Amino acid sequence: MSMPIYPSARTVDATEELAGVTVADPYRWLEDGRNKEVRAWQRAQNELTAEAVHALPDYCRVRQLVERHMVPGLATIPTYAGGRWFREYTAPGSSQAGLIVADEPYGEGRVLYDPQYDPSGIPPFLSWFSPSPDGTVLAVGLCHDGSEQNTIRLIDTGSGAILPNAPAQPLMDSYTGGAQWLRDSSGFYFTAFDGAAIDLNQHIMFHDVATGSTTPVDVPWTTRTEYRMVLPSRDGRHLVAVERTFAPIPVAVADLDTPAQPKWRPFVTDLDAYLAGYVIGGRFVGVTDLDAPRGRIVAIELDQPEPEAWTTIVPQSDAVLRGLTTVGELLYVSQSIDTYARVRIFDQNGAVTGAVPLPGKGALGELPFQFLALGQHQTGHPDEYVFAHSTLTSSWGVYRHRPGDTEIEVLRELAVTLANTVVEDLWATSRDGNRIPYHLVRHADTDTTTSQPTLIYAYGGYNLAFLPQFNSAQAAFVAAGGTYVCAHLRGGAEFGRDWWNGGRMSTKQNCYDDLYAVAEQLIGVGRTTPAELAVTGMSNGGLLAGVAMTQRPDLWGAVVTQVPLMDMLGACREPYGRLAVATELADPDDPDEVRRMLTISPYHLVDVDSDYPAVYIDAGDTDPRCPPWHARKFAARLQAAQQGNAPVYLRIWENTGHGFATDMNIAIEQTTDWLTFLLDRLR
Repeated sequence: MSMPIYPSARTVDATEELAGVTVADPYRWLEDGRNKEVRAWQRAQNELTAEAVHALPDYCRVRQLVERHMVPGLATIPTYAGGRWFREYTAPGSSQAGLIVADEPYGEGRVLYDPQYDPSGIPPFLSWFSPSPDGTVLAVGLCHDGSEQNTIRLIDTGSGAILPNAPAQPLMDSYTGGAQWLRDSSGFYFTAFDGAAIDLNQHIMFHDVATGSTTPVDVPWTTRTEYRMVLPSRDGRHLVAVERTFAPIPVAVADLDTPAQPKWRPFVTDLDAYLAGYVIGGRFVGVTDLDAPRGRIVAIELDQPEPEAWTTIVPQSDAVLRGLTTVGELLYVSQSIDTYARVRIFDQNGAVTGAVPLPGKGALGELPFQFLALGQHQTGHPDEYVFAHSTLTSSWGVYRHRPGDTEIEVLRELAVTLANTVVEDLWATSRDGNRIPYHLVRHADTDTTTSQPTLIYAYGGYNLAFLPQFNSAQAAFVAAGGTYVCAHLRGGAEFGRDWWNGGRMSTKQNCYDDLYAVAEQLIGVGRTTPAELAVTGMSNGGLLAGVAMTQRPDLWGAVVTQVPLMDMLGACREPYGRLAVATELADPDDPDEVRRMLTISPYHLVDVDSDYPAVYIDAGDTDPRCPPWHARKFAARLQAAQQGNAPVYLRIWENTGHGFATDMNIAIEQTTDWLTFLLDRLR
């Protein structure tokens, strides 16, 4: 692959100032995605990248591998309501999911919604679905531009007709579970936003199905403009208001007597910890890391929210607690041991009554943040535990466990399995002496005495547990003969609160040092070489890849950074970006913190005297979380600075956002392109 001739990117005499710290910002003009010059430059970059990648000799073979291993990234399980099961399905020839209602989780049923026949004429992405408790009305969130922003549609489940007077307000994504129904099915709460999604101005709304009216719901003790939601209890007696994306707390409770105007009273309004749970039997039961970094389960009387009055039901142990689900009178508690999932069953007094026999060492199909999982709690069968599970070598299966069963029932078989592969559980030692776990996936017949093309995938941030689960792109990489490494870095939640705090804010550099420790161990024992080693990640993982290639360009033969934040100072001009920075990276109001942040801001780390590895930058044009201007500015600066012979490619996909609402055909094309680039560079 010869050095490309890049589209010209002019520089401007601009600066960025944050907390009194000023730095040059020569590519500031590339932030305006509506500007004709910017659009033309972006199209030229896309054409250059597509032409170069599609001309590579292995492109068609890689596409076949990607198509063979492609499955949805997030597992979806059937939802139970009104004695019936609602589930997603994808019709032959369609790249978007629709919905079926049936008497059994995967029984033959009736199509309620088919995106191919959407009245808009454009098959939208199904962001979420939520049937009313009596099963008569189905609320769905539909996204038409890949951004995750969606609007609600209401469907009569008896006739399949679209109901009038659905709420007009847009939702940012599926993070709050879509519609949170009252137990009598008369209405639901949802979280809408005003203005641009990046402004993160979110509000609780209540929709009355009978009247078609939608009214705002004020929660006095919410203090942020970020994510919040209102959850009705299963018994129909209480409401709980929850806020904070990365460490949720229940800030207010109310008796459910006036749904549109609840009479709120404060609950847990200020807590330097998380508390994620539900009202069960008249008291709040949840998982918290207060005084228990790995988590404990507590019960809280609704009129005694002070922490000293909490009762511990399940104490902290060697397992990291992730969440709980009520099944009958029992608590099914998801946990992890050395990153692998397990499920223990407790009664409401904390006594162990059993365990769910999982199908292998892997991950449950849980949403990445506890806040997200809260919105889906009420959608399960009251007397059954239905769950998804995958491993590093097998895609999502769906299973059912009933209290007292000694085995699980398979509801949906695995779609993809990597044959003849081995998973190795390994540990590296970081610079400060901490042990960092990682999993290595390879063909069983790989010669481990010789170096191999190797790809590290990691996240390391925002109290998110990066789980050992199936990943279509990495499966295709292994199928092509590569070795895949799933690394668990500090900043994530794999080992509880201490693991998060050990790699965030003032300790954020630990996260990157953990990655380098894994890379250096793989090189040191001869499993790979710098020329054969690559790193990739998405979102915060995309930032991770950007930091890794600018701090340690010597470690990598190739880098793929996907939907990244790259300009940490510029990000703070937007409310969403400022929240992301202030939660994980640095205090944007402290000049010393801002200076430290410049040491982990890839856009500012680009050095005109460096020889960088080959780079592929992938972003979405409608992404509200990590706007594409980050990718544009970083690519322009890196292309101008590159002193070596390795190319720097940029691809920004139109009608595509952060990745969660991407059409399957586009996802296949995206993955094929960057994976073809990667395999070619690591030969």
